[in-house]
Amino acid sequence: MAQQPRAWQRMLSGRRLDLLDPTPVDIEIEDIAHGLAFVARWNGQTHGDFAYSVAEHSLLVETLYSRMVPSAPVKWRLAALLHDAPEYVIGDMISPVKAAVGPNYGSLDDRLMAAIHIRFGLPAALPVAVKKQIKKADKVSAWMEAVQIAGFSEDEASKLFGKPDSAIMEGLSIVLRTPVETRTAFTARHHELLGEMP
Repeated sequence: MAQQPRAWQRMLSGRRLDLLDPTPVDIEIEDIAHGLAFVARWNGQTHGDFAYSVAEHSLLVETLYSRMVPSAPVKWRLAALLHDAPEYVIGDMISPVKAAVGPNYGSLDDRLMAAIHIRFGLPAALPVAVKKQIKKADKVSAWMEAVQIAGFSEDEASKLFGKPDSAIMEGLSIVLRTPVETRTAFTARHHELLGEMP
């Protein structure tokens, strides 16, 4: 009888996360923060001395979401911070690669996201309106990243991601930090938001 291929990954926390059937008890924020701090956005094709990580992107998206929906409860701000959390194990695939991989990628991402949400007191699936708002903040972040560090013109970025409201971005700029600094900032923000949860 053929042995099934290994479908779990050992995390630095010692947890074994089953990618096909993830459970909330095997998810730790330190593993997420560590993994995301080492996953490069834009396949690493960005200017600067450090890769622009998914952890840094997630911090920006949470900031943008909070500006765009100032009345949002803290649980949805936490959801914005965690919007790309599954990428700590499946990596950050650019949209054309996701399209080529097909629906299996989305299914894996959905299972991991549900387990992550439950682990941190969020519903397995977000309300559609909240998901759309977070996606909007994600697109503003992508526009900023494209223009500031990925070599796109504003016109090109606007065609791909939509032209964002400049007021939402006021005073914000892309930050490039070491993975350790980013990991620490992501973990700290997660703890702050959890601490504010009712």
